[in-house]
Amino acid sequence: MSPKFLRIAVVLGLLSAIGPFAIDMYLPALPSIGTDLHAGTAAVQMSLLIFFLSMGFGQIVVGPISDMVGRKLPLYGGLALFMAGGIGSAMAPTIEWLIAFRFLQGLGASAGMAIPRAIVRDLHTGNEAAKLMSLLMLVFSVSPILAPLTGSQIIENFGWRAVFWTVTGAAVLATILLATSLKETRPPEERVGSSFGTALAGYRFLMGDRNFLGLVAIAGFGIASFFVYLSSSSFILIDHYGLSPSVYSVFFSINAVAFIGMSQLTGLLSERFGLKRVVWVAVTGYATTMVVLFAIMATGVDRLDVMAALLFVGYGFLGLVIPTTSVLAMEEHGEIAGTASALMGTLHFAIGALAMGIAGVFFDGTPLPMVAGITLCAVISFALAKITLGRSREAIEAPAE
Repeated sequence: MSPKFLRIAVVLGLLSAIGPFAIDMYLPALPSIGTDLHAGTAAVQMSLLIFFLSMGFGQIVVGPISDMVGRKLPLYGGLALFMAGGIGSAMAPTIEWLIAFRFLQGLGASAGMAIPRAIVRDLHTGNEAAKLMSLLMLVFSVSPILAPLTGSQIIENFGWRAVFWTVTGAAVLATILLATSLKETRPPEERVGSSFGTALAGYRFLMGDRNFLGLVAIAGFGIASFFVYLSSSSFILIDHYGLSPSVYSVFFSINAVAFIGMSQLTGLLSERFGLKRVVWVAVTGYATTMVVLFAIMATGVDRLDVMAALLFVGYGFLGLVIPTTSVLAMEEHGEIAGTASALMGTLHFAIGALAMGIAGVFFDGTPLPMVAGITLCAVISFALAKITLGRSREAIEAPAE
């Protein structure tokens, strides 16, 4: 694997990780934010939900812009918005101001979510794209491992506001890397004819593409299951199971290790078995594992070790689902890669935000509603894979082009 290939993966991974970094790093602070700003659990969770919503729907605009003006300029604009939102969040006097600045921060993060996928499609297709996507996710997945651990240490020593100063610094670093280590991958001649009108036409076309929508939804409900975990885990593990913020961060990171480890097998497995078969096996394993976890906990077993073990296995399977479905969904849409990536990201986050909102309604401080939400998302993802890929020999066994 060439140094250039690795350098691109690192830069794209860091750009993609900026948004999740601003989520994972402040998760251990959610209870203390509520105490400090005199806000209830629902209001504090809203600061998380609003970030997801703005980060998701901001991609609808930034994706087509990247088709029209190139990939780098919108990335610079997104990073600037992210930094402004981070500074505002660090200085927020009330929960309302925090929510407002988190909205701005999420808009900035949307560029880092949508455009790197488009850059992958600019450069590669098929198994090479799967390899680059898995490497990108390796860097991207550093966030859920290191961010909670780093965040808990910062919170314990300097308070939750320091978290936002730290993520702002990370955005400054990403801006420097963008300027020095990544060339423009959408040259001017490929931008000819790109406009908001063609973007709308592209969205209409994509919304009629059942294969694209099915693949996006498979990953969307997989991601949604993780969003449900994100929104509830700190309250459950810290308040219900009595973990300290530091131990919670370790627990949270273990699941990320499973996700990262399996995602790195994407290129090898897709080359050997084909992308579609990898998706099918992975989503089946994920749904099965989550159903087993729900069945155990529904019988009254409330044990952290049982939940930890099965979530570890489940999120390992999920690590294979996300990169493979992304590559398959983008495969036939190179001419409108920014638009396709934007719609994909928006649908992912819309599904995730909806799942988070519903899970919040049923949240009661115990793990069962969270596990039920995760399981429901996993089962829906499995059902969508069955519909989209089918059970035919061609769908499951055909190797990637």
